[in-house]
Amino acid sequence: MDIFLQIWGGGAYLLAKILLSHAEGLREDRTWRMAGWSMYLLGLPAWVILLAGRHNWIAAANEAGGGPALLLGLVLAWKRLDRAPKFFDWAVRIFTYIMIVLGTTYSLYSFGGLTAFSQALEIGVTIGFLLGSFLLAGKNPAGWLFYGLMIISMGSLMFIQGKIILIIQQGVSLIFVISGFVRALGRNTKIGRGL
Repeated sequence: MDIFLQIWGGGAYLLAKILLSHAEGLREDRTWRMAGWSMYLLGLPAWVILLAGRHNWIAAANEAGGGPALLLGLVLAWKRLDRAPKFFDWAVRIFTYIMIVLGTTYSLYSFGGLTAFSQALEIGVTIGFLLGSFLLAGKNPAGWLFYGLMIISMGSLMFIQGKIILIIQQGVSLIFVISGFVRALGRNTKIGRGL
């Protein structure tokens, strides 16, 4: 079951990064963005199960809390919007913060404080995933930098836990995160707009 979850979650998230990275260079990016956000949503349950199964409560809550941000990205792409209406923006933020607090609190309770290196890595995953998803939903290139933090933290966590498939997936994902960042910067410059 563990291998199946690694392939499911890792594959869906890798494909999401590939699709979103590719969208950065296109004028008509709607289809690619919708496919990318859909793949994230498809892989989300596998990641929550994998992380909760290893008692990575902060990261599991982060993934679950990131669901609305991923859905928001899909809706914004579908409606061809760069920014969410304020109400939805705040609703997603509040839900995300609640999940982070719950996951962190339970992790601190479960481990008797911040006592494990894995918890520090989970915090890196959380910051990277949530801020990255939120910023990328609004087409902000800085989201890719936070995704880089997430990938390095998650790759390290998976290394500690011996999840070979997910270590490789994180390494390959980093290539597409860097590509997405470079393409997003190009999109936001006069030279990039002319291409």
